[in-house]
Amino acid sequence: MIQANKDKIRALLKSIETGDPGPIAVVNEDKYIQHNPQTHEGSEGLATLFERLSKTSPRVNIVRAFEDEDFVFAHTEYDFSRRNIGFEVFRFEDGRAVEHWDNIQVRSGPNPSGHSMVDGATEAVDHDLTEKNRAHVRAFVEAVLIAGGLEQLTEFIEPGSFIEHNPGLTDDLSSLRAALEASDTAGRSIDYQRLHRVLAEGNFVLCVSEGALDGAHSAFYDLFRVDDGKIVEHWDTTEKIAPRHEWKNTNGKF
Repeated sequence: MIQANKDKIRALLKSIETGDPGPIAVVNEDKYIQHNPQTHEGSEGLATLFERLSKTSPRVNIVRAFEDEDFVFAHTEYDFSRRNIGFEVFRFEDGRAVEHWDNIQVRSGPNPSGHSMVDGATEAVDHDLTEKNRAHVRAFVEAVLIAGGLEQLTEFIEPGSFIEHNPGLTDDLSSLRAALEASDTAGRSIDYQRLHRVLAEGNFVLCVSEGALDGAHSAFYDLFRVDDGKIVEHWDTTEKIAPRHEWKNTNGKF
């Protein structure tokens, strides 16, 4: 039986707990492109990182994982010296991982509505609606988050059943609206500027965006669950992008 790419990634990420080099073989070291600016290029750097992390008695929980053709995207929680929430994205060629992106945020919460950064639905359904859901979420990010069309919120999000996992927001759309309306002398506090990638499996859609948070160059990863043509659930992480002189590879965050 052929192992699904997302199961290979589950095994790879879980090996952080043990330092076992076996699952790291899924990475094609001859082609591997690393987009985490704080990690050295190639699978040797990854193996060294995992071995070092294993000595800190880490815990890794892959909460949800999905496939979109040659891409796998996973939502994870890590307990190292501190608890982090992350999204991991891998691109595959010929059954092996050849490219990697991620976005990590310190875990906080639960939010005022009682939701953590990772709880909620985990299994993709409605696979026949993947492209429709992808298009809907892409339109939301472009029209509302980037272009600022807040009057269109309810065209994309179902207010009566919306579940928000951002630790600083609530299920009430007025909370999201207020956060997106907030600004200072430099402009919008949450400033989405460019949508780089939209990955989807069934009713789950992950958007990778670039912009600024409180003026700091940042990456926004937003995971949405869609039901009956509307967004009904949202998880995210935001990570400040380190200045270029601190990068350990030259591939860029995106």
